[in-house]
Amino acid sequence: MQKKVDINKIKQLREETDVSYAVCRQALIEANGDLDQARKILIQQGAKKIEKAKANETSEGKIFSYVHHNGKFAGFVEILSQTDFVANSQDFIELGKNLAQQAASLEFKSIKEFLNQEFIKDPKKKIQDLINDAILKLGENIKVSRAQRWVLGELQTKNE
Repeated sequence: MQKKVDINKIKQLREETDVSYAVCRQALIEANGDLDQARKILIQQGAKKIEKAKANETSEGKIFSYVHHNGKFAGFVEILSQTDFVANSQDFIELGKNLAQQAASLEFKSIKEFLNQEFIKDPKKKIQDLINDAILKLGENIKVSRAQRWVLGELQTKNE
Protein backbone atom coordinates (compact mmCIF):
# COMPACT_ATOMS: atom_id res chain seq x y z
CA MET A 1 0.00 0.00 0.00
CA GLN A 2 1.40 3.38 -1.00
CA LYS A 3 1.33 6.23 1.50
CA LYS A 4 -0.12 9.57 0.47
CA VAL A 5 2.25 12.49 0.59
CA ASP A 6 1.30 16.15 0.29
CA ILE A 7 2.18 17.12 -3.29
CA ASN A 8 3.03 20.65 -2.14
CA LYS A 9 5.67 19.28 0.22
CA ILE A 10 7.12 17.19 -2.60
CA LYS A 11 7.25 20.28 -4.83
CA GLN A 12 8.85 22.37 -2.08
CA LEU A 13 11.50 19.74 -1.37
CA ARG A 14 12.18 19.38 -5.10
CA GLU A 15 12.63 23.14 -5.52
CA GLU A 16 14.95 23.35 -2.51
CA THR A 17 17.11 20.35 -3.40
CA ASP A 18 16.86 19.83 -7.17
CA VAL A 19 16.39 16.12 -6.44
CA SER A 20 13.85 14.14 -8.49
CA TYR A 21 10.20 14.09 -7.45
CA ALA A 22 10.34 10.33 -6.84
CA VAL A 23 13.30 10.62 -4.46
CA CYS A 24 11.69 13.59 -2.66
CA ARG A 25 8.47 11.62 -2.29
CA GLN A 26 10.31 8.61 -0.88
CA ALA A 27 12.21 10.80 1.60
CA LEU A 28 8.93 12.35 2.77
CA ILE A 29 7.40 8.89 3.19
CA GLU A 30 10.39 7.79 5.30
CA ALA A 31 10.10 11.02 7.31
CA ASN A 32 6.33 10.62 7.82
CA GLY A 33 5.73 13.90 6.00
CA ASP A 34 8.21 15.94 8.09
CA LEU A 35 10.07 18.31 5.72
CA ASP A 36 13.05 18.85 8.02
CA GLN A 37 13.54 15.12 8.50
CA ALA A 38 13.15 14.54 4.74
CA ARG A 39 15.91 17.10 4.09
CA LYS A 40 18.19 15.23 6.51
CA ILE A 41 17.44 11.95 4.75
CA LEU A 42 18.30 13.50 1.37
CA ILE A 43 21.57 14.90 2.77
CA GLN A 44 22.54 11.47 4.09
CA GLN A 45 21.69 9.82 0.78
CA GLY A 46 23.62 12.50 -1.10
CA ALA A 47 26.73 12.04 1.05
CA LYS A 48 26.69 8.31 0.32
CA LYS A 49 26.33 8.91 -3.43
CA ILE A 50 29.18 11.44 -3.42
CA GLU A 51 31.53 9.06 -1.60
CA LYS A 52 30.66 6.26 -4.01
CA ALA A 53 31.21 8.49 -7.06
CA LYS A 54 34.59 9.74 -5.77
CA ALA A 55 35.97 6.22 -6.18
CA ASN A 56 35.43 6.41 -9.97
CA GLU A 57 38.22 7.40 -12.35
CA THR A 58 38.08 10.79 -14.03
CA SER A 59 39.73 10.85 -17.44
CA GLU A 60 37.57 13.36 -19.35
CA GLY A 61 36.87 17.02 -18.71
CA LYS A 62 37.63 20.55 -19.84
CA ILE A 63 39.86 23.53 -19.18
CA PHE A 64 38.10 26.79 -18.33
CA SER A 65 39.41 30.36 -18.20
CA TYR A 66 38.24 33.73 -16.99
CA VAL A 67 39.92 37.10 -17.50
CA HIS A 68 38.72 39.93 -15.26
CA HIS A 69 37.29 42.96 -17.09
CA ASN A 70 40.31 45.10 -16.09
CA GLY A 71 42.69 42.62 -17.74
CA LYS A 72 44.86 42.33 -14.63
CA PHE A 73 43.63 39.01 -13.22
CA ALA A 74 42.88 35.66 -14.84
CA GLY A 75 41.86 32.26 -13.58
CA PHE A 76 42.30 28.84 -15.16
CA VAL A 77 40.91 25.54 -13.94
CA GLU A 78 41.03 22.00 -15.27
CA ILE A 79 37.97 20.04 -14.20
CA LEU A 80 37.75 16.31 -14.77
CA SER A 81 34.72 14.06 -15.11
CA GLN A 82 34.22 10.39 -15.88
CA THR A 83 32.70 10.85 -19.34
CA ASP A 84 32.83 13.28 -22.22
CA PHE A 85 29.02 13.37 -22.13
CA VAL A 86 29.06 15.04 -18.69
CA ALA A 87 32.03 17.26 -19.62
CA ASN A 88 29.93 18.68 -22.47
CA SER A 89 26.79 19.21 -20.38
CA GLN A 90 25.57 22.73 -19.67
CA ASP A 91 25.77 22.14 -15.90
CA PHE A 92 29.43 21.11 -16.12
CA ILE A 93 30.27 24.08 -18.34
CA GLU A 94 28.53 26.46 -15.91
CA LEU A 95 30.51 24.94 -13.04
CA GLY A 96 33.74 25.44 -14.99
CA LYS A 97 32.97 29.09 -15.72
CA ASN A 98 32.19 29.75 -12.05
CA LEU A 99 35.36 28.03 -10.85
CA ALA A 100 37.56 29.90 -13.34
CA GLN A 101 36.06 33.19 -12.13
CA GLN A 102 36.67 32.07 -8.54
CA ALA A 103 40.31 31.24 -9.34
CA ALA A 104 40.82 34.71 -10.81
CA SER A 105 39.18 36.45 -7.88
CA LEU A 106 40.94 35.08 -4.80
CA GLU A 107 44.46 33.95 -4.01
CA PHE A 108 45.07 30.34 -2.99
CA LYS A 109 48.17 28.26 -2.32
CA SER A 110 46.87 24.79 -3.19
CA ILE A 111 43.92 22.97 -4.73
CA LYS A 112 42.81 22.02 -1.20
CA GLU A 113 42.78 25.69 -0.17
CA PHE A 114 40.90 26.59 -3.37
CA LEU A 115 38.22 23.95 -2.65
CA ASN A 116 37.77 25.32 0.88
CA GLN A 117 37.19 28.92 -0.25
CA GLU A 118 33.78 30.51 0.11
CA PHE A 119 32.13 30.79 -3.29
CA ILE A 120 32.27 34.45 -4.39
CA LYS A 121 28.69 34.37 -5.71
CA ASP A 122 27.24 32.65 -2.61
CA PRO A 123 29.41 32.83 0.54
CA LYS A 124 27.19 30.26 2.28
CA LYS A 125 28.77 27.62 0.01
CA LYS A 126 32.33 26.41 -0.33
CA ILE A 127 33.79 25.49 -3.72
CA GLN A 128 33.73 21.83 -2.67
CA ASP A 129 29.98 22.19 -2.06
CA LEU A 130 29.53 23.30 -5.69
CA ILE A 131 31.45 20.26 -6.87
CA ASN A 132 29.46 17.95 -4.60
CA ASP A 133 26.21 19.43 -5.92
CA ALA A 134 27.42 18.77 -9.48
CA ILE A 135 28.35 15.17 -8.59
CA LEU A 136 24.84 14.60 -7.25
CA LYS A 137 23.14 16.27 -10.18
CA LEU A 138 25.27 14.74 -12.94
CA GLY A 139 25.86 11.35 -11.33
CA GLU A 140 29.61 11.23 -11.93
CA ASN A 141 32.82 11.93 -10.09
CA ILE A 142 34.03 15.47 -10.76
CA LYS A 143 37.24 16.98 -9.50
CA VAL A 144 39.47 19.99 -9.96
CA SER A 145 42.85 18.68 -11.06
CA ARG A 146 44.64 21.98 -11.68
CA ALA A 147 44.01 25.64 -10.95
CA GLN A 148 45.99 28.79 -11.57
CA ARG A 149 45.57 32.45 -10.83
CA TRP A 150 47.44 34.88 -12.98
CA VAL A 151 48.11 38.40 -11.79
CA LEU A 152 49.55 40.91 -14.24
CA GLY A 153 53.35 40.62 -13.98
CA GLU A 154 53.53 37.32 -12.07
CA LEU A 155 52.50 33.69 -12.56
CA GLN A 156 51.31 31.64 -9.62
CA THR A 157 50.94 27.93 -10.36
CA LYS A 158 48.55 26.09 -8.06
CA ASN A 159 48.79 22.31 -8.02
CA GLU A 160 48.81 19.86 -5.14
